[in-house]
This record gives sequence, C-alpha cells and structure tokens, in this order.
Amino acid sequence: MSVRKSLVTLTAGVAVAAMALSTSPASANVSQGVVFGSGTITDDWGDEGPLWTESKYRVSNAVGLWQYVLWAEGATEQNGTAFDYADIDCDYGPNTTYATKKLQARWGLAADGAVGGDTFSIADNHLRGNTGRVSYTGKVRTVFFIRADSGNYRFENPEAGVGSNLWETATYGTNATCFVPGG
Repeated sequence: MSVRKSLVTLTAGVAVAAMALSTSPASANVSQGVVFGSGTITDDWGDEGPLWTESKYRVSNAVGLWQYVLWAEGATEQNGTAFDYADIDCDYGPNTTYATKKLQARWGLAADGAVGGDTFSIADNHLRGNTGRVSYTGKVRTVFFIRADSGNYRFENPEAGVGSNLWETATYGTNATCFVPGG
C-alpha cells in the first residue's frame, strides 16, 4: 500500500510539473491581442511578446510601445545615431532590430533582437505608477503610457494630428496606427 501511495504521489507530481512546463508565458498576452497588465505594474510585461522582424506582428501597435522603450533608453540605430522619436513607426524593421540588440546586450541578455519575456521583464522593472498614467524611466528620458482600467496599455501616437486620438492601444493586430508607408 505504501509503494502504491508513493507511486500515485509521484505520478501526480510529474503531471503538475508537465503542466507547468507546457505553459508558455512568453506569448500569453499575444492571444489577448493587446499589451496587458494587472496587479503590480513592475510585472506587467514579462509575459508579452514575442516581437521581431519575422513576427506576424512586425507591423503593430505593440511594436510602437516597444519603440517608445527604445527611445527612452537612448538605444542606438544602425548608423550610430540615437533611436529617436521619428523612429517610432510601429514597424519592427532593421533599426528596431539593431537598437533592440544593443539594448539587450547592455542589459546582459542574449542579443538576438527579438523581444520576448526576458527582454520585456527587464523593461517592466522600469515602470512606475498604477492604473492610469504609467511612467517608464529609461537611461535617457522618461516616457508615459496609459494602463486602462481594462489592463490594456496605450501609447502616444506620434502620427496623430490635431483633433485625432493621441493615445493608441498597444495591439498585436496588423492594423498599426503609427505606421507611415514609405515614411
């Protein structure tokens, strides 16, 4: 009886461990369709992503949010200049990839240019605030986001004109609102 009880306990333990390993937090919020947070601000983004050049979310508002982080951090572009406000175009192109690699290296991460849970986890350690206005303090500047009551993150749209909606939801969909084709 004792051996059988041990076997049942062992089997249950293996099943729990297998379920834990099969969970994929790095893409948990992609299925929600938005960059999302709840509870403590400094652990909002650790389950976000992945974003990279080959991602189906290459052109998305989630990329725009990440580009704000690059701007705040003063990340470097391919030509050696700082990643600037004009580079926030919601397109995960070569400058975003290069700037991400440089930032990952500075943070002590594998510099692969893809933004997943590890990269987002370090970024969310820079967040302060609560539901409503959230600040991100980077190496060069502080930027602001909105975490709506629903948990959805919003960022300032650099392409919004006067009278337009200035804050955009950071969606993973392909309907990026700050992308200017050929711009």
